[in-house]
Amino acid sequence: MKLIIFLKREKNQVNVMAFLHIHVILLCLLLLGLLGVVSGQVNLNTTESLTDSDTLVSSNGIFKLGFFSPGNSTNRYVGVWYTQGDSDGKKEVVWVANRDNPLTDSSGVLKISEDGNIRILNGENKSFWSSNLSASDSRNMVVHFMDDGNLILLSNGSGNAIWQSFNHPTDVFLPDMTFSINSTVKEIQALFRSWKSPVDPAGGNFTVGIDTRTPPQVFLWDNDRPYWRNGPWNGNIYVGTKSVLSITTNNPGVVDFEFTLADVSAHLLQFVHFVVNYNGSLVQRDWNSSSGKWETVWYSQQNECDFYGKCGPFGSCNATNSPICGCLRGFVPKNSTEWNKRNWTGGCVRKTLLQCDTVGEQTDRFLNLTNVKVPDNAQWVSAASEDECSSQCTGDCSCLAFGYYPSIGCLTWNDSLIDIEEYSDDRGLALSVRLASSDLGVSTQQQKHHSSLSWRSGRWIVIAVVLVVVSITVILKIKWLRRNYGTRITQLAKIMLKGDKTNIQIGDLPMFELGKMATATNDFQESNKLGRGGFGTVYKGKLEDGEEVAVKRLSKLSGQGLEEFMTEVLVISKLQHRNLVRLLGCCVKGEEKLLVYEYMPNKSLDALLFDRLYQELLGWKTRFNIIQGISRGLLYLHRDSRLKIIHRDLKASNILLDDKLNPKISDFGMARIFGGSEDQADTNRVVGTYGYMSPEYAMEGRFSEKSDIYSFGVLLLEIVSGRRNNSFRNEESLSLLAHAWKLWNEDDILSLIDPVVLESGFQDEILRCIQVALLCVQELPEDRPNISMVISMIDSEVSNLPHPTQPGFTQRRYTQNQSENVTSSVNRVSLSYITGR
Repeated sequence: MKLIIFLKREKNQVNVMAFLHIHVILLCLLLLGLLGVVSGQVNLNTTESLTDSDTLVSSNGIFKLGFFSPGNSTNRYVGVWYTQGDSDGKKEVVWVANRDNPLTDSSGVLKISEDGNIRILNGENKSFWSSNLSASDSRNMVVHFMDDGNLILLSNGSGNAIWQSFNHPTDVFLPDMTFSINSTVKEIQALFRSWKSPVDPAGGNFTVGIDTRTPPQVFLWDNDRPYWRNGPWNGNIYVGTKSVLSITTNNPGVVDFEFTLADVSAHLLQFVHFVVNYNGSLVQRDWNSSSGKWETVWYSQQNECDFYGKCGPFGSCNATNSPICGCLRGFVPKNSTEWNKRNWTGGCVRKTLLQCDTVGEQTDRFLNLTNVKVPDNAQWVSAASEDECSSQCTGDCSCLAFGYYPSIGCLTWNDSLIDIEEYSDDRGLALSVRLASSDLGVSTQQQKHHSSLSWRSGRWIVIAVVLVVVSITVILKIKWLRRNYGTRITQLAKIMLKGDKTNIQIGDLPMFELGKMATATNDFQESNKLGRGGFGTVYKGKLEDGEEVAVKRLSKLSGQGLEEFMTEVLVISKLQHRNLVRLLGCCVKGEEKLLVYEYMPNKSLDALLFDRLYQELLGWKTRFNIIQGISRGLLYLHRDSRLKIIHRDLKASNILLDDKLNPKISDFGMARIFGGSEDQADTNRVVGTYGYMSPEYAMEGRFSEKSDIYSFGVLLLEIVSGRRNNSFRNEESLSLLAHAWKLWNEDDILSLIDPVVLESGFQDEILRCIQVALLCVQELPEDRPNISMVISMIDSEVSNLPHPTQPGFTQRRYTQNQSENVTSSVNRVSLSYITGR
C-alpha cells in the first residue's frame, strides 16, 4: 500500500506533454549545438554549462534556475525561484541544490559531467553538489527545466526522467510534486526541511512529513520533537485546519494525499506553494497580483494552542480562555507548582483510578466532549457503527477514549491523551473519554434528589465552593512566593540589615568576593565606567583568569532595595536564552550589592543608534536582526520560560550588543514574575522610563505583558528612525510616537525612516516594522498584539496587518526630569537615565 502526496491540479498535464514531445526537444538541441547557455534557455545539453551569470527560464516564464545569494549572504547557491517578485531582488526560492555546501565565489558552473550526473563545480573543477546517479554515458543525457519548477535529467535513448529535483525537495511543496510513501512502514517519514536561517538554506531544525502510524496526519517536527500536527481527516478537512488539506482514495491500497484550494484554477494554483519556515511554521504563500508581492495567507501556528502538546497529557487547550490550558474533567495538574507558573507540559493525572471490571453504579463511564481536535496516537478499530465502537472500547480496560466518525470509522486511544484542543467554530470532532463514575457526577437517583433542593440552597453551595477555590488559590500563591523568595530574602536581609560580613550562596549562582571585584574594576575607577542606569553604575572589569565582565554596582541612593536586587538575581539566574544577557554571579557584603554580567563589547543599542558617528554601523539588515532578537527574547520572557516575566523597563539602553551586534535584553531590576493564572497586576510604585511606559502603567499602575509590548513598539520606532522618543522637545510633535502618527495619517511615513537605511532596498520591510510598531503602542492594551503575533507580523507571516489606532501619550510631553512630568496619582516613580553601558 502506498500513500501518494501531491498538490491538487490538472494532474501531470505538463509532465505528460513534456514526455510526448521529448524527442522534438532533443532534436532541437542537437540542431542548435550551442557551446554556452543564453539566459532564458529551457534546456541544457552535454556541451553546455550554466555559469554564475546565466539562468534557465521555464517555457511559460514561471520559474528561473540559476545562481543566487540569499539576503546579505555572499555564498552562492544553485536554486529555482519564481519570476514573480524577482524584479525587486526578493527571490521566492523553492528549491536549492547545494543547500549544505555553498560556493564562496562566482566561479561556479552547473553542467552534465562525464559520468552522466548533474554537477555544480567551482573554478578549480571541485564538485560542490551532484545528482548522485550511477555512472552512465553523458552523451545520452539532457537537462530539461519544466514549467512547474521541476529540474529533470532525461535519458536521450529512452526519453525517461532518470532524476528530478521534485524527488529531492528542500523546504517547499509545489503544486505538481508527487511522493510515494509506503504506508506499511509505521513510522514518521519526513519530506521537507526548513532553512537554517533567512540567509542560510542549509538544513534547519524543522521538518514536515507524514505520520502513517495513525489515520494519516501531516506533522511538523522540531528535530525529533513534534511541533505541530493537523489532526486526522474527517471527510472534508483535516481537523484543526481550515480547508487546506484533503484526502481521496481512488485505487485499492493507494491513498491520494493532497493540498487542496477551493475555487482555484490550475493556472492560479501555479502561484501557490507551501513552505516550512526556518522559525517553525508551515505557511501557504500566494502571489498577489494586485500588490505585486508574495503573501502568507495561512500558517500552521495561529495561536498558542496550535503548538503540539501545549497542555501536556490529559490537558485541553482553548485559545479563548485565560489561562489557555485546563485539565479534562476528572483530572488534576500533575505538578500544581509548575502548572501555576504556566508550565503545562507535565499535563494532568486522574483524580480517581478507573474501576473497569466492576459493575453497577461504580463501573467506569464516558465523558462526551464535542468540537475538539482529537488526541494524537489514535488507532483504527474495525466497527460497523458508533454503538459497536462504543461497545469495543467499553469492554477493553486499556481503552481510554474512543470516537466514531462516518468518514473515518472507529478510532480508539490506549495511551495518554495528548494535544487536545477545544474549538470555538465547527472544525472539531466528538471524543468520549473514560472516567471513574464518581468523576462524572451523581447517579440518576441522586440527580432526582438534588433537583428537589431549593434554589437558595444551590446558591449557597456555589458561594461556598467559590470561597474554597479562592482560599486554596491564595494559599498556593503564598506558598509559591515563600518558596521562591522567603529563604533567600531572609538570608540577604541578615547580611544587609545587620551588617553581616559573611558571603552567602544564592542558589547555584557563583558568589564573588568584594575585594576581587574591586581589583577587577581598578577600585571602580571612573575610567572603567561603562554607563549609569536608574539603580547604579556599570563598570568594565577583568577577572583573574582574564575574562572581561560588566559589574553593576548598586547605588546606595538609587532606591533599589532588597526586592529589586533579589528580583534581578533570581530572575536572571533562571533565564537561559541567547537574546538575554547572562548573569555570571553576584557579590553581597554589608551594604555593597554587585551583579556580574557577561561583557558586551559594543555596549548598548542607544550608544550606536543615537550617535551619528556610529549610526552607519547599523545598516538595515543589522537593525532588523536586532529587532528580531529583541522580539525573540521577549517571547521567551512572556511565553517560553518557566516563569512568566514582565520586564517593565525595555528601552534602547537596556539592549546590549555583543561582538557581532546581536542584541541581549538586560537590566531586570524592575522585572516582575507572574505566577498561576495572573496576566496583569497593579502596583503603587511605578518604575521605569518615561516615554517607554504604557499609559495604563504610568497613569494607573497597571502592568501586563502588553506593557512590554508598548515599550517594544517605542523601541521599534527608535530603531527605524534613529531618533530618541524624547528628542522632539523643540519641534511641532510632542514625541516620536506623535510624530510617527502624524506622518502615518498624512501618508508621509517614509519621512520617518533614518536616511542611513532609507535607500537600503528594504523599504517594504521597514514600512512593515513601522506599522507593527504603531500597533504595539496603541492606547488600549487589548488592542495591542501579543509577542507571538508581533513576531509573525515582523516576519511577514501575516499578510494583511490591521490598521493602527491612535497611540497613547501623543498629546503629552515628556522630559528626562521626572519632576516636570509626574501628573498621575501613583505614589512614586523611579526614572532611569538613558545612557550607554
